Amino acid sequence: MSAALRSRQAPPRDRPTTGEDIAAIAKALGHPARIHIVRLLLEKQSCIGCDVVDEVGLAQSTVSEHLRILRAAGIIIGEIERPRVCYSLNPDSLRPLAALLDAVFQKDSDGQLSGSICCPPSGCTPTNSPDQTGDST
Repeated sequence: MSAALRSRQAPPRDRPTTGEDIAAIAKALGHPARIHIVRLLLEKQSCIGCDVVDEVGLAQSTVSEHLRILRAAGIIIGEIERPRVCYSLNPDSLRPLAALLDAVFQKDSDGQLSGSICCPPSGCTPTNSPDQTGDST
């Protein structure tokens, strides 16, 4: 009997994505071995756990931990087919991060991200706090 191993699902499409949702996805992707696993699953569409260990080239326990983190973030799905677990990507879970990156690239292509972002907007005058002016009163 097959059972899905899902700790986290992508946010429902009718619910706005929060910064925490996107940060959790980015954090789960924040290791080269996990990126390798995602690319492997992208190429093969599904993969048995022992094949992932062979492809990644790390200890089985290390790969298992990386798979657990990806599963907890909802990025991959594991289906138990005794005695193995077959993994596949869950593309819906990556949509919030993709939307954020698409927005960045769109603004960049529109020229809205050029120039310094550190300078105050024109018309604004920076104010000095007492600490900056040297006044103690």
